[in-house]
Amino acid sequence: MIKNLLLTGPSGGGKTSIIRKLTEVFKEFNPTGFYTVEVVEDGVKAGFLVFNLQGDSRILASPTLKSRYAVGKFRIDMKSFDSLLNEVFSPEKKTGLYFIDGIDKLVCQSRKFSKLIIELLAADKPVIASIPEKGIGIITEIKKREDVKLIEVTPENRDLRLKEITLALRDLLLE
Repeated sequence: MIKNLLLTGPSGGGKTSIIRKLTEVFKEFNPTGFYTVEVVEDGVKAGFLVFNLQGDSRILASPTLKSRYAVGKFRIDMKSFDSLLNEVFSPEKKTGLYFIDGIDKLVCQSRKFSKLIIELLAADKPVIASIPEKGIGIITEIKKREDVKLIEVTPENRDLRLKEITLALRDLLLE
């Protein structure tokens, strides 16, 4: 049975916007998760922040961090990210729905996240996440799962996709 909806498509296509809107539409289900935001300084990508759904943030990646984990020029604050995962996905947290923006090269560097995302996808609650169009390793594995539906989001179809995903998610939650 398909219960996990993964948004894919080009950068800037609207995946994050859709996920953020869905967290508001379905707030009565006490959703949990996180989203990432690019930090741009003087027109140049300077890093990434990670936010929980309550709006608390921390640095996820920056070229100036001291870390052995990296993607390109960005060093990843793995200790801080894993700490956020412990807070956001603690077993005591009662939720009916998970939002993850996104399943990408940065966060998949975390062994904790890689294990957690597989557990969440296999659990009984829906996962709504963004995932890159291209990827290797765990990204490819996740996209091949039988309980996952890939939904392409583009600037041209994002409003229609928001409506479709809202209806599909409502049906999943009311089953």
